[in-house]
Amino acid sequence: MVIKVFLASSSGSTAIKKKQQDVVGFLEALKVDYTQLDIACNEENRMWMRQNVPEEKKPTNGIPLPPQIFNEENYCGDYDTFFDAKEDNSVYAFLGLPPPPGSKEVPVEERNGHAHGEEELQQAADDEEAEGGEEEEVTEGETADAEETAGDEAPAEEEDVETVEETEDIQARVEEEEGQEEADDDREEEALQSEEEEELRQLEDEEEAEVQEDEEEDLEETQEEEAE
Repeated sequence: MVIKVFLASSSGSTAIKKKQQDVVGFLEALKVDYTQLDIACNEENRMWMRQNVPEEKKPTNGIPLPPQIFNEENYCGDYDTFFDAKEDNSVYAFLGLPPPPGSKEVPVEERNGHAHGEEELQQAADDEEAEGGEEEEVTEGETADAEETAGDEAPAEEEDVETVEETEDIQARVEEEEGQEEADDDREEEALQSEEEEELRQLEDEEEAEVQEDEEEDLEETQEEEAE
């Protein structure tokens, strides 16, 4: 069985080129034998691809785009279905090829043999029995924990009381600090008012002195004029 990958070597679409590279690169990574068929340089390849893609798999315009994958004459799918198979670890089933030994697509019984499968069943049964014993131990442990919890309820209440008292102390300190700050602010305001009042008194004294000087000058001028 030969896997055929129909490609367009001279495609101007970057998306098509990337899809083609993804398909070819993954097949090479899996060491799957395949043949590349160019539809850009070979009219026969292009016509064969278009004729053999199922009608329900063709786009609305009826012209399938590369890459298209076949197993001999059987259609496998396009890039989207190939990508889905790759994500589901079912590429060999997508290509119609038997998976190699050790592949994730091979069932566990076929990889390891039926004898190993029986061992796994026996191991599962043993695990269930062990889990049953653990459940009994857990039940006894839960009972003991419940008794311990009941004995610890009183200390927990004491801790809650201490927490409340600490919270009240903190709140009292905060209120005291706030009151101190308010008192400091009041003293600062009083000091500023005193400074302003002092400045006003100085200004008034200066104005009175100036007025008195002006009056004295006017009086002297008047006396001089009368003497003349």
